[in-house]
Amino acid sequence: MGKGLTAEALKSLSKDIQLYNQKKAENRLFDLYPDTGPLRRELYPKHLEFLAAGKWARERCAIAANRIGKSLGLGGYEVATHATGLYSDWWQGKRFNVLDGIQIWVAGNTAQTTRDVCQQILLGPPHAIGTGLIPKDKIKDIKKAPGSTPDAIEQVLIEHVNGTLSRLVFKSFTQERESFQGTGIHVIWLDEECKMSIYGECLLRTMTTKGIVLVTFTPLLGLSEVVLNFMPNGQMPEDQEPPMSKFIVNATWEDAPHLTEQDKKEILAGTPPYLRDARAKGIPQLGSGAIYPILEDDITFDDEWLYKEGQGQIPVWFKRANALDVGWNSTAAVFAAYDDKNDIVYIYRVYKQGRAEPSTHVHAIASAGDWIPTVCDPSVTCGSQKDGISLLDIYSDLGLYLFKADNTREAGLLAVWERLVGGRLKIGKSCRAWFDEFRVYRRDENGKIVKVNDHLMDATRYLIMSGLALACEPPYEDAYPDDAMYAQQSYGTDGRSAWTGY
Repeated sequence: MGKGLTAEALKSLSKDIQLYNQKKAENRLFDLYPDTGPLRRELYPKHLEFLAAGKWARERCAIAANRIGKSLGLGGYEVATHATGLYSDWWQGKRFNVLDGIQIWVAGNTAQTTRDVCQQILLGPPHAIGTGLIPKDKIKDIKKAPGSTPDAIEQVLIEHVNGTLSRLVFKSFTQERESFQGTGIHVIWLDEECKMSIYGECLLRTMTTKGIVLVTFTPLLGLSEVVLNFMPNGQMPEDQEPPMSKFIVNATWEDAPHLTEQDKKEILAGTPPYLRDARAKGIPQLGSGAIYPILEDDITFDDEWLYKEGQGQIPVWFKRANALDVGWNSTAAVFAAYDDKNDIVYIYRVYKQGRAEPSTHVHAIASAGDWIPTVCDPSVTCGSQKDGISLLDIYSDLGLYLFKADNTREAGLLAVWERLVGGRLKIGKSCRAWFDEFRVYRRDENGKIVKVNDHLMDATRYLIMSGLALACEPPYEDAYPDDAMYAQQSYGTDGRSAWTGY
């Protein structure tokens, strides 16, 4: 057996390892979004979508759950990339071609949070400047911030690959709007929500430079002005392609493969119930303005059983009913299975489509079963744009089994609410459009319902008020596609025991 390394060789090797680790710590930018490994780039599609949208969107917002990497992997990564010009080979976002240096602002809630979050992500902790995302050899000058916040940095000069110096300035929202006035800025990263007055100033600063504004936060303040700036109708926009200037992405814990189940449990353990959806799903909380202030998890059921083997496996003894809300900009329907023995309603499917002909809507609704009664907004009895013929007649002529619903609003809201809190109204987890509306269904400061993006909410009210009374069981040939023996084998001898629900 050969001899081991000499003491001198071990010392030399130790120094080499130490130097390697130091160099690695001082050049972290390319450690994020690797090509391979358990945290490889392809596992973060929401993050990549946000970064790529910078190519065409001047304003971008990441409304995200806690710990999904919104500050490090979105705001911090993009700022470091623009400041240095070190764009990765896979980069599809905006690229600046500036001859006199990139001007950047980064701001958080306070000087302390800016130092502890943004400054540390970009530069590293105070005792190890250069171990953040900006490589140490690119940091050319640092100016400490005046004031009472220890180790806070006001300005950094960063070497860009084109030979110029990028100028990065740290700010805080406590400095108010006036401190955000000034000359043109190329990149502004706002980590957490700010006043709309500050946001407006930031937007003005990027106009002459054709710059960008990035906003990253967990929506603990509910539907704030900044949130509504990106969600003007209280909903995530469906079309975010060019030439739109705004882009918004919602990232949840499901979009963060680096988070373990234990991480999630620890975060939720110290979180009040009313903030859990904000921290886990990035869903703005409505507080007292919510019409149905109840957690999504409490009203959701796993509806994967509906989509097995094509036709689905809705128990044959469940009655069926649909509800429809008609409009040109958006026509919506909910599809329900009603366990009348236990008085539980399961909304297992939704439909929402705008600016389409009645025949398109009828085809989609009838696909669930043309025998299912559908209750609808009573306004369909009014004349349409087609020669005064009512929508009720048009939809009925197209083959829809249609009835007018009770449209009593407050009584209907109460009826839906009582079922939700009593566990007698469950929504399938695949009904994403329903939850999109549910999350922002609210009253204004005067107690009036905000009549925006509420078509599925209205349809749900029609269902509970009128649809259940008309609900009926499927025809024999639909209930038992083969024969009675098939039904007995599939659903149990009593017709019920084989299905467990959710």
